Amino acid sequence: MPGMIQSIERSSAVLRLLAAGPDRLRVKEIADALGLPKSTAHGILRTLEHVGFAEQDPRTARYRLGRALLDLGNGGLDVNELRSRALDWADTLATRSVEAVRIGVLEGAGVRVVHHVFRPDGTTQAMDTGLLIPAHATSLGKALLAYDATATDAVLRAGLVAYTRRTVTHRRELAAALAETRRQGWAGAVDEWQPGRAGIAAPVRTFGGLVVGAIGVYGPAERICDGRLRPRVALVEQVCAAANAISRDLTEPRS
Repeated sequence: MPGMIQSIERSSAVLRLLAAGPDRLRVKEIADALGLPKSTAHGILRTLEHVGFAEQDPRTARYRLGRALLDLGNGGLDVNELRSRALDWADTLATRSVEAVRIGVLEGAGVRVVHHVFRPDGTTQAMDTGLLIPAHATSLGKALLAYDATATDAVLRAGLVAYTRRTVTHRRELAAALAETRRQGWAGAVDEWQPGRAGIAAPVRTFGGLVVGAIGVYGPAERICDGRLRPRVALVEQVCAAANAISRDLTEPRS
């Protein structure tokens, strides 16, 4: 059996100290209470502050619990925060790919589209923001389900509805598709939800690699795929680059 991870034990002890009383604590007070070198206690506090689990008063240099602890039950990231951090990258992806871009988050057995950028070619298009789409039959959904076993179980319990002949409708097929998504780092869906339509999506991550959303392109299969109905390599690279850029932005503090 693997041993315990000391840094996690120490971090949990720091959080318990901060939660024990109404007063903010100095680094030295925390170090003394836990019998740690001041530099070790400071490093733990800086890390907890980085992920939002601790906050420092800039006037007194004292620490208290961070507001991000309140978000643990809802995935740790507000949808509005995700949208605000992703807006510029979504616009850039739409411009470079010349395709429609959508950002989605899991909601029940589906994916809620929280942001949609029209394909920049001047054609008439419908706004998808707010739309709930099936998770098992879309690239956004697969990019999210691949990293969330609880959501996958919810989708399986709800039933794998067949929207087209290509929709994944068996548990083993879905498990294989999600394993492939984890292996390659992105998901594709062709003719699975709507005939003649295809999508490519990649996960968006926050601190520690936690997946909090997905971004992707969606449109006619002949534009998204090559002649063999495989997602175009250039589009895959652009989608993954956008997801990685948003992920980096989510883990950096706002100036």
